[in-house]
Amino acid sequence: MGCVVALIGLAVPRFALAMLWLLTDRLDHAFDSFIVGFLGFLLLPTTALFWALSYHPTHGVTGFGWILVGFGLLIDLSSSANGRQVARSRRR
Repeated sequence: MGCVVALIGLAVPRFALAMLWLLTDRLDHAFDSFIVGFLGFLLLPTTALFWALSYHPTHGVTGFGWILVGFGLLIDLSSSANGRQVARSRRR
């Protein structure tokens, strides 16, 4: 199930996070509080999604999981930068 959620998450990460929240308890284990998970949902959805998918309750995020989280961060940052660039080009 994790691979399917990750593929959906690349296209629509907030939808994938909402489905994880509704259908599993994975987000409860991955995030310490509701606020942290909600901020991840709002600000860095792909990073939050990959964190939740990579998190293991006893070990946390380890090994290849950190690569996935870093990849999610790159996706979120590039998406944000691209959004700012599009907004700037529309103002001209």
